[in-house]
Amino acid sequence: MNKKKKLLTVLSPKEQHWVGDGFFVHTLMGPGPDLYPAISPFLLMDYAPPKVFTPSDKKRGVGEHPHRGFETVTFAIQGEVEHRDSAGGGGVIGTGDVQWMTAASGLVHEEFHSHEFTKAGGEFEMVQLWVNLPASKKMTKPRYQGVKNKMFPRATPADGMELQVVAGEYKGLLGPCETHTAINAYFVDSTEDGELSFDFNDQTNTLILVLRGEVLLDNKEYGPKNLAIFEREGKEVTLKLKENTKLLVLNGEPIDEPIATYGPFVMNTKDELVQAFQDYQSGKMGHLK
Repeated sequence: MNKKKKLLTVLSPKEQHWVGDGFFVHTLMGPGPDLYPAISPFLLMDYAPPKVFTPSDKKRGVGEHPHRGFETVTFAIQGEVEHRDSAGGGGVIGTGDVQWMTAASGLVHEEFHSHEFTKAGGEFEMVQLWVNLPASKKMTKPRYQGVKNKMFPRATPADGMELQVVAGEYKGLLGPCETHTAINAYFVDSTEDGELSFDFNDQTNTLILVLRGEVLLDNKEYGPKNLAIFEREGKEVTLKLKENTKLLVLNGEPIDEPIATYGPFVMNTKDELVQAFQDYQSGKMGHLK
């Protein structure tokens, strides 16, 4: 077995588009049939790069809509997001916080800039990640986790470098976000040039999003909005970071099951998708009051 995970591909940002009127995003990846084996258990990633919003009295965001069969994870890099769902979950996450919502059997929710951020305006930046659930967990009870930045354990892998553990484990530090399958999620910030190595499990998928600065991979430098995807085989991933670099590092155990996706639902079969639409239309996923 090759000890090092080889770089499989680097995805460049596609044209930005609006999600609602609050999130101006690049969709960096989606659950296509060719890509999914290399990104599972992750499904989709939207990145809203830094954008200044002027003060307003009008709510900005995405109104009530359903989900079933997976999780949405929102990383608030800058700004504030307010969430409400039909399972009773909700709250505001601010700069550095994370919202981990498990839709599972189904719910409806809304996501807007917080009331205070809308009134004051400011720079807004976020990442939203969709995480698949195995068939055995798709119809479990929904769950909401709103985790504050101060709750993430910190490590110092090198001088001028800080690593925050959002989920999973890093050298004995455990992230506070609970996951249904084995997932590691880290933020890495480096104020100096440095090198960082990870020792992940063999046959796991690894994704690295560059948010600031530059990272050297296979003797080529990649800057912001680039998403690196590595092969499953191997364990070690070594990164060379330039000064003032910020990364989101994701690693997970693949869910090697069929997927059927349409709009806001991710299931295993087309029949399950049809059932999801019927359940939503009949009100079984609830409504916001």
